[in-house]
Amino acid sequence: MMSDISIATKNESWGFWGTLKEHAATAWPIALTAISDATAQPLESVRAFLDSRHGRHFADDVQNELYEGKNLADAINATTQRWMGWTIGRQISKQYDIPRGLPCLTGFVIHCEIADEAQTQDNACAPSPRKN
Repeated sequence: MMSDISIATKNESWGFWGTLKEHAATAWPIALTAISDATAQPLESVRAFLDSRHGRHFADDVQNELYEGKNLADAINATTQRWMGWTIGRQISKQYDIPRGLPCLTGFVIHCEIADEAQTQDNACAPSPRKN
């Protein structure tokens, strides 16, 4: 398990954090490490996933597990394993340009990392406002 979980959300209103609300602060480090360990992706990539709309869907599944009586860590681990068991099919591959056959969780974490980097680069290349 990775020990550096100091990566904060950039989206407290939506995504994983906004969906889990009162559980968010406790769930965040558990989800970061569980997903990073399962996908072998860096924590920054997992943060991008959790902050995305896909992270909201992941959080919805965590809430379903909580509703069934699991504790928070078990709910996150069960959701992580479920998403790792699903694979990217033809439609999702075409829509998101994720290779077919990858575990869904891995595919969406990588997809969100690329999208996050592209957005950062777009913002970095944006012209500065003119000073009059």
